[in-house]
Amino acid sequence: MKRNWLKLPLLCSFLMLVGLVLPLKPVAAPHPTRAAGPVHALRVTLLSTNLADAGIGEWGFSALVEVDGRRILFDTGMYPDTVLKNAQELGIDLSDVEDVVLSHFHDDHTGGLLMLRETLARRNPAALSRAYVGKGFFWSRPEKAGEGNQMIAERSRYEAIGGRFIESDEPLQIYPGVWLSGAIPRVHPEHNWGPPGKVQTPQGIADDSIPEDLSLFIDSEAGLVVITGCGHAGIINTLEFARARVRDAPIRAVIGGFHLYELDDAQLDWTADHFRRLGVMNVVGAHCTGIEAVYRVRQRAGLTRKSCVVGAVGSSFTLDKGIDPKDVAR
Repeated sequence: MKRNWLKLPLLCSFLMLVGLVLPLKPVAAPHPTRAAGPVHALRVTLLSTNLADAGIGEWGFSALVEVDGRRILFDTGMYPDTVLKNAQELGIDLSDVEDVVLSHFHDDHTGGLLMLRETLARRNPAALSRAYVGKGFFWSRPEKAGEGNQMIAERSRYEAIGGRFIESDEPLQIYPGVWLSGAIPRVHPEHNWGPPGKVQTPQGIADDSIPEDLSLFIDSEAGLVVITGCGHAGIINTLEFARARVRDAPIRAVIGGFHLYELDDAQLDWTADHFRRLGVMNVVGAHCTGIEAVYRVRQRAGLTRKSCVVGAVGSSFTLDKGIDPKDVAR
């Protein structure tokens, strides 16, 4: 609409003058707001996990998520150079990946962050420059030997080399159809966080249940795809939350660490029964899931060797072809 500035009230002219002196700065979203999913193309490739078909295996997790032409690194493995070396061996160039999601503070998921940022930034200054984390990621973990959360110190190092942390406590759509879970309600008593520890919360010292644990939810036409680091919030809690907050749809695939390796048979059967109830179609159980746990869940949930596998470095999942386990986990 064409405006006649000569007819504007004196007040509006005054506000314009103030605006020149104190310009308003709009709060920009991490990415442009666009219509939500579903996504049409997805590929998830494991770059760090215990079993290796190619490259180096380690007690850690990392996966490259390629969705509708965008690329996201989910976790960065344990050792500084594992993901770099494995990506190189697999012929994967990570230099155009700008977003990294860190599922929680443990070093087997964050260990490669600094080296990846430093190395890849030489080719692309924006590489791995945005790191998404959950609320509580930087909370102190006091131990007898000192501070147990290494990310408190590494925060300033990452920021000094051009990185920026983005904290998400609520579900956040970072791309159309691609969601960060935010804090996941612990509805079921899945005690999936290993040895007891302590965390300094704003309310005081508490048992550390890894409250910042977050996952990635992807809404595809064929159902939801859920990617987890360790599933410390509970893998069933996580899957139910994905359906509650994104879309009430079957689980096309769940990929990552589920922290099932310590569970007894009754607990594994409970998990498998919920997988069946939730319509889980494909499972890539990596890292802390446990080899025997994958096999028991597969049998109980009515899955097959093609649809439920132990994750290995280089294995992948796509919407059109399903799981490619490579050789060692086939």
